[in-house]
Amino acid sequence: MFSYHQTLSHFSRSNVTIWLSMAFQAGAINAGGYLACHRFVSHVTGFGTLVGTEAAQGRWMQSLAMFAVPGFFIGGTMLSAFFVDRRIQTGRKPLYPIVMFLIFFLTTSVAISGTLGVFGEFGAPLARHGHLLLAALCLACGIQNATVTSAFGAIIRTTHLTGITTDLGIGIVRVLSHSHKIQPRTNEVRANWMRAGLISSFTLGSLVSAYVYLHAQYWGFLIPASIATILFFWSLIHFNEHDGTSS
Repeated sequence: MFSYHQTLSHFSRSNVTIWLSMAFQAGAINAGGYLACHRFVSHVTGFGTLVGTEAAQGRWMQSLAMFAVPGFFIGGTMLSAFFVDRRIQTGRKPLYPIVMFLIFFLTTSVAISGTLGVFGEFGAPLARHGHLLLAALCLACGIQNATVTSAFGAIIRTTHLTGITTDLGIGIVRVLSHSHKIQPRTNEVRANWMRAGLISSFTLGSLVSAYVYLHAQYWGFLIPASIATILFFWSLIHFNEHDGTSS
């Protein structure tokens, strides 16, 4: 299912399916976080900014609350590292089914809890209980991002687009200027198409899920939960076939 690669230009059909699915899933989670409480959750850059701006205005409690949220992203990466990266580093099979189940559990819990009113009104300004929503979503994104990073040799990210768009810009210049000392031109072209696909899939996930969120509100989080369910069963079926470190 998962396989370790050194460059983005070497990928199989299953790699493409997994990468695009997880980018779609991340877009759906991020759109849900934004529409539910006006915060992006799949990357921590904005939270770092909010910590500083809230503190500068003397809102220390809000600053501390914002500071805690990226901590859950880190917590998610640590959970993933325990079940995936640690096992890869010690030559054992990564427990991909567990991390996929955790993402499913978190997103499903958000859908149910939000519908029951735990996080407040959908779309309202961030309230005290809304930080629980941010924490759960950041935890899920941290798990996903670390899993992809460990499984594919840090050549790809699916929860945010900054690195991918940067690599795409560099890759386009490499192709146009025929500067291919690192890898052949055909490989760079393949990598660029993959980068464009990831950007498109993330955006599509945001677009499609946004329509659902606007009508179904918190139940929209069942979209990323459904993708996690599919990847859970896929990883479970292929668990005995691949160890996650073969090329």
